[in-house]
Amino acid sequence: MHAAMWYAPRDIRWEQRPDPTIQLPTDAIVRVVAACVCGSDLWTFRGARPPADPHPIGHEFVGVVEETGAGVTTLRAGDFVISPFSISDGTCVPCRQGVTTSCVQAQWYGGTDRDGRTLDGGQGQYVRVPLADGTLVATPEHPDRARIPALLALSDVLVTGHHAAVSAGVGPGSTVAVVGDGAVGLCAVRAAVRLGADRVIAFSSYTDRQNVATGFGASDVISARGDDGAAALRDLLADQGADAVLECVGNKESMAQAMASVRPGGRIGYVGVPLGGAELPIRKMFADNIAVAGGVAPVRPYLPELLADVLGGTLDASAVFDLQLPMEKVAEAYAAMDERRSIKTLLWP
Repeated sequence: MHAAMWYAPRDIRWEQRPDPTIQLPTDAIVRVVAACVCGSDLWTFRGARPPADPHPIGHEFVGVVEETGAGVTTLRAGDFVISPFSISDGTCVPCRQGVTTSCVQAQWYGGTDRDGRTLDGGQGQYVRVPLADGTLVATPEHPDRARIPALLALSDVLVTGHHAAVSAGVGPGSTVAVVGDGAVGLCAVRAAVRLGADRVIAFSSYTDRQNVATGFGASDVISARGDDGAAALRDLLADQGADAVLECVGNKESMAQAMASVRPGGRIGYVGVPLGGAELPIRKMFADNIAVAGGVAPVRPYLPELLADVLGGTLDASAVFDLQLPMEKVAEAYAAMDERRSIKTLLWP
């Protein structure tokens, strides 16, 4: 098979790799039907979180089960499946409590399994999926090609935006502000609308992203950032902060903007991968009773509910995929997102 490999900052290669095989009874082999590049992949691409050695990359994909190990009971060859970006057993205490990203057997695509074997990345033609029963979710039938982007968004980006909204307590009547206009932030807009928010304000200075935000239901768009953006929000809300702020970037500036945008007694849901410097201002949180919750989105427990809406035609975040390329052009997919020529790039094998 062929798959994407990271070699060095800004050096992604499409190259031949060994075909995956069943290694453990709980494995499944999945033929990838569609994959994409994640914003968090860009940090590796840029060298902000460089691995020690060349390794497979990518963690968002959907596909068809080709083979299963003898211990797999909920899947069979031919099933169309969605893979969350993290691998989990589905049976340990954290999994039963809905925090599958903290599974006691948690594994990550492109990393290593529990026995030190290299795991395939999602940006390739085939993937060995450990703990398949606890990880993969099969759809009732094979989707047509037009529906696949909406299903692919469930592997990470849409569910991560949903996790931000849930963590911030978004519900009917809420006023919500979203910090970050990448694919996760845009999906957080859609998630907040779905949960019944009365007003959703998106921060974005790029016309293409503003258009997606309004298409997803944002009632207002503020182009300013940082303190200026927070001031504009308060002007819009008669000097009140938002009930809920969804922080979808993960740096010092984005968290500061979130803190400056939330009302006393409000909540911040954060899902941006933290890169340091975004330490929380505990005194302000204490003084204003601001709650902060979130973290790595546990995609697997959310999937049944969100998948039903996607299949029912009421939930579709495929508009974030504004560029589609053949998978062998994966290096261009990274460059396009790195240079902000694409919000999120979908890859077809």
